[in-house]
Amino acid sequence: MTEEEYLKTYDSSEFQKPSVAVDLVLFTVRKEELQVLLTEREQYPYIGRPALPGVFVRMEETLDEAAQRALYQKTGLHDIYFEQLYTWGGLDRDPRMRIISVSYYALVPESQIPETEQKKFFPVREILQREDIAFDHREIIAYGRERIRNKVSYTDIAFSLVPEEFTLPQLQKIYEILLGQKLYKANFRKKIADKIYQTEHFTSGTKHRPSRIYRKKD
Repeated sequence: MTEEEYLKTYDSSEFQKPSVAVDLVLFTVRKEELQVLLTEREQYPYIGRPALPGVFVRMEETLDEAAQRALYQKTGLHDIYFEQLYTWGGLDRDPRMRIISVSYYALVPESQIPETEQKKFFPVREILQREDIAFDHREIIAYGRERIRNKVSYTDIAFSLVPEEFTLPQLQKIYEILLGQKLYKANFRKKIADKIYQTEHFTSGTKHRPSRIYRKKD
């Protein structure tokens, strides 16, 4: 028997087929703290309870395409870079049936979020203390926060939350929020010195001394 003949007679019903979903963990910094996007479930199970935006993966789309579709359908946002976070396959994670979820996460500046969507963001520190989050989404959010904290030290992920032009105090604040700790100014500036360059511009219209404006190196 050739491979072509084998595939023609292959019986896929021999094996069970769990459903596959994607869940999105969209982080931003608002009011000087890390926040995450949640939506209110409109149907059972867990109707009325907060959950991460997500969808079932269609047969004709990739995981990344499903993630982008979920983002647009649930929030109206689009063209945001996502990175896979983790695959969740607990046997009892969904009371309906066996559902495996591939989670994605992203960092988005508040300035890119429409005002109509900003009210859907909640402080991560509060969400992780609540007991009413649907499914295992609280665990997914906690895992996403830890992934970010780990990546801050060896990647440029923090720059995803500042505009193209920023001050050093603004950038340091983002690092502190993501890491969950205060940083010494001198040590911080030494660490990021080779990642940024100064412009000829300064802040204006503030009560404080004008600050130099910087940009990230390409």
